[in-house]
Amino acid sequence: MSSTRRDFMKKAALATAAVGMGASLISADYKPNDPDLEFLYNLKNDEQKRKQQADKTHFKDDKYRIIPKGEGLPITGTFLDEITWDIPSQNWGVEAWDRDFAAMKHAGIDTVVMIRGAFGRYMTFRSEMLMKYEGDYMYEPAQDLLGMFLDLADKYGMNFYCGIFDTGRYWLTGDYKKEVEINKLFIDEVWSKYGHHKSFYGWYLSQEVSRRLGGIIESFAEIGRHAKEVSGGKPCLISPFIHGVKTDQVMGGDKATTVEQHTKDWTEILSAIKGSVDTLAFQDGQVDYHELKEYLVANKELASKFGMHCWTNVESFDRDMPIRFLPIRWDKLIKKLKHSQEAGMEKAITFEFSHFMSPNSAYQQAGNLYKLYCEHYGIRV
Repeated sequence: MSSTRRDFMKKAALATAAVGMGASLISADYKPNDPDLEFLYNLKNDEQKRKQQADKTHFKDDKYRIIPKGEGLPITGTFLDEITWDIPSQNWGVEAWDRDFAAMKHAGIDTVVMIRGAFGRYMTFRSEMLMKYEGDYMYEPAQDLLGMFLDLADKYGMNFYCGIFDTGRYWLTGDYKKEVEINKLFIDEVWSKYGHHKSFYGWYLSQEVSRRLGGIIESFAEIGRHAKEVSGGKPCLISPFIHGVKTDQVMGGDKATTVEQHTKDWTEILSAIKGSVDTLAFQDGQVDYHELKEYLVANKELASKFGMHCWTNVESFDRDMPIRFLPIRWDKLIKKLKHSQEAGMEKAITFEFSHFMSPNSAYQQAGNLYKLYCEHYGIRV
């Protein structure tokens, strides 16, 4: 092995040590004589210089800031899109998910919502019930994602909402009784297997609609009631969407729903599911930005009328791009968070941190968004 290669490998090893505790042992006030320690010393000083430069840049950023720091409702919850539908999987294992939970915690997230316990053919754990009753239709999972997420939520002190089974078939065709029947069995199995986790806080009813469709009222009412009975009253969350100009249906030729019609439709739905659902978190991305606040105010009034908590699901992906879907532009995200605060939302959750806001995301833009978000809310990055 050549001396050049040996030197390279030695410095690579020292750099790795510097990331850990090695560099922390090198004082910035003392420059050692040993060449190897001098390498660590220089590495440490370079890191300090980068931080000092970042502070200067941060100061320069403040010069051009229009929206004052701290304005807007901070995001304190996120969905976990473990069975992806219209975005690619990042194919993370437990170490990658552990890093991401740590990043969530650092950003102030205290609540995670697993969007689906099972969806169509896919499961987050090997459900013996689904393998029995759905037969060859279901694909056996490679790992126990639900168990992993609950362990990580336990570790980081987060509240975990467990998504149920969205068949993608029965309720959409009006066979809500089949949707309810199979979800009751699924919920029983989940609670029996995972209910002991301290982070298991509630349930997410995964079927998402913008108005009355396919037996959704009966499904929400019966499934939510059963979930609460099985788990000793754990709360149920839903996250419907607004039938606005950015829905696929409207872009395909359907008519967008006015605020008045939206209020009428959801008065009917919420009056029928009161007692089965505790928290309402409408998605905020299907309407245009200039009309969002009006819908948020309407959602707040609806929730108050039926004694429900009112959250908002702040989408952190961009619906305005020709490519589906990329991390949202910061200007748009902070605008939505400001409207959420002005409308009196109790909590902001997002769909979803790991793809669109995480420093660990496959999208580089997500890491940039994370940095801008943290700087705005005074979180050191």
